[in-house]
Amino acid sequence: MVVIQVQIRKNIIEDVLLDGGFRINIITEQLKLRLELPKPKPATYNLRMANQTTTKPTGLIKDLKIYVHGIP
Repeated sequence: MVVIQVQIRKNIIEDVLLDGGFRINIITEQLKLRLELPKPKPATYNLRMANQTTTKPTGLIKDLKIYVHGIP
């Protein structure tokens, strides 16, 4: 298990688990509010979850600049 430090805006989050580069990350509504992320745009696709159910994402946040160990 590999973990890294990530900064999103002024928030530093320790011990973020690397996800293998799937390009989709799922967060809770509470975390979205805590990180002061912009309002998501509607998603145009469905996701197949680990339990094989299909769901439509609440929204999509694009072009969010993050820093990994201080590197953009």
